Amino acid sequence: MEAPAPTTVTTSGWSGRHAVELYVRTYSTMLQSSGEIRLDSLTHAHLGMGSALHPLAAEPQVDMGAFLYAIRRLPSAIIQARHVLLGQGGRGFRNALGADVYDWERVKAPARRRSWYYDGASTLAVLLASPSDIDDLLPTVVGFQIEWNKLHNALSHAGLDSERARVAAEASEDDWARLHEAWGEHFQANLAAVRAAECHILLRMIGGSHIGYARSAARWWHPIQVAIDEMGLSDSPVYFCSSNLHSLVNVLSGVARRFEPDIVDHTRTADPYMAEELERLETGRTPASRQNWLYFAARGLFDRHARADEYRRQRTEMERQMGIRHVPPQPMGIDSAAQVVRVADLDPDCLDPRVGVVNRDVLRASKAAIINIDYPLGLAAYHLLRQIAESVPWILGVYVLGKAATLNADVGDVMIPTVVYNEHSGNTYWLDNCFSAADVQPHLVFGSTLDNQRAVTVRGTFLQNRDYLEFYYQGRYTVVEMEAGPYLDACFEVQQPGRYPMQENVNMSRPGFDLGIIHYASDTPYTQARTLGARGLSYRGMDSTYAAAVAVARRILQQEGAII
Repeated sequence: MEAPAPTTVTTSGWSGRHAVELYVRTYSTMLQSSGEIRLDSLTHAHLGMGSALHPLAAEPQVDMGAFLYAIRRLPSAIIQARHVLLGQGGRGFRNALGADVYDWERVKAPARRRSWYYDGASTLAVLLASPSDIDDLLPTVVGFQIEWNKLHNALSHAGLDSERARVAAEASEDDWARLHEAWGEHFQANLAAVRAAECHILLRMIGGSHIGYARSAARWWHPIQVAIDEMGLSDSPVYFCSSNLHSLVNVLSGVARRFEPDIVDHTRTADPYMAEELERLETGRTPASRQNWLYFAARGLFDRHARADEYRRQRTEMERQMGIRHVPPQPMGIDSAAQVVRVADLDPDCLDPRVGVVNRDVLRASKAAIINIDYPLGLAAYHLLRQIAESVPWILGVYVLGKAATLNADVGDVMIPTVVYNEHSGNTYWLDNCFSAADVQPHLVFGSTLDNQRAVTVRGTFLQNRDYLEFYYQGRYTVVEMEAGPYLDACFEVQQPGRYPMQENVNMSRPGFDLGIIHYASDTPYTQARTLGARGLSYRGMDSTYAAAVAVARRILQQEGAII
């Protein structure tokens, strides 16, 4: 059912929910224009929303938390860009601009997967995978512009000396160091650009339809279907997983353990922090998992070693021998890579030991495949799962493993919901989650596992304020995330003859396939996302990720009857 507005009120006079809805209506209607709109026109609604992620938006002090959050979710070319174009595909851009944006430079954001193109001068074009990209991108760019202009005012008096600039911006030493890390070698040049002029970005929407998003999903699926056909899995039933590109494949392949001597040697010479963690492990001064340490340290070997290309080639060959195929995202489509796994080709001796003892003969007899995708953003989850369900013979299971904000737990904890409210459709889903605390807690060293939780799927990270969050918390909703609701809308259509409903309570206790959702806490809204959301996944963040991945791998093999 639709959630009523809370009784508390923001400083703008709008209730928490209505302030967010006003902001969404403002940019949605403005984007219907065929011309460019000035982001300055959205500043008032942004400030009035009172975003929990941007608490100092209306203050003269630079909100470093919000600024860093935005910088990590925008490409570095945003420093030069003053025009941002939003569209669904190359044809729309060509019709509107007379130019092919695919000929522009492909650029990326550090912490948000999205297809961006830069013309080398002052224009960025971005491909939208769903309306959630608009809800995520618009407030992010507005927040970036607001904080740029506040920093500009500070620097106009302080100059470009780093310490004087930091003091003028009223930034802590830690936040200033993170800004330096985010901008890297361009730090001084970027400061100079901020000091030189205010930021006033023009935005233009070029097309956008439900069918267009469905077409994008079909284009995304095509290379995955080719891989499935090449692997002889066209008739195989499928376990669908939405997680990331490292945790599940590491648990299933055991490749990191096969490279263990090389990983240890490289880490001891190239990564003092991880070398110290290894020493703490080997001397018993930390209870952390050695498997998790290997998985994290392996990144250095495969990404930064002098022979990284050779190591990656060997890894790919090893994974192919175990029936694991990687499918990179297409450069002109949805930026979500996939992995296809033939269950029968997995080697029980290479599985993460935490998975348990596996019957080799039962595993070899399996006809199933696993399709694991790099979790999409918001409503793109609906389009991608629907595309998969239409394309494969049968869905055996749907497992969602993703980040979330928590209102009652701590960073690194794991939350398992049995109720999900979806702000997009207004549906409240009641599900019999196949996972419980007992599936995750044995593998979790530093955090806690909370099952029987309630999750709310929100429109975007900026589109929440304290009144709104307090309303949900009063309703015992403790998990704030962006994908579970759209996935459940798609799950409804997998089992029912019609489209998903709107504004209803939906019983998903017996969907006809295995269904599980696990979230790990990446940040807390009340601390302004100064955790994984602002800094990126750390080594300690691996604890909850891999505890959940082990639970997913065990569940799939249990469903196949292979766990002894």
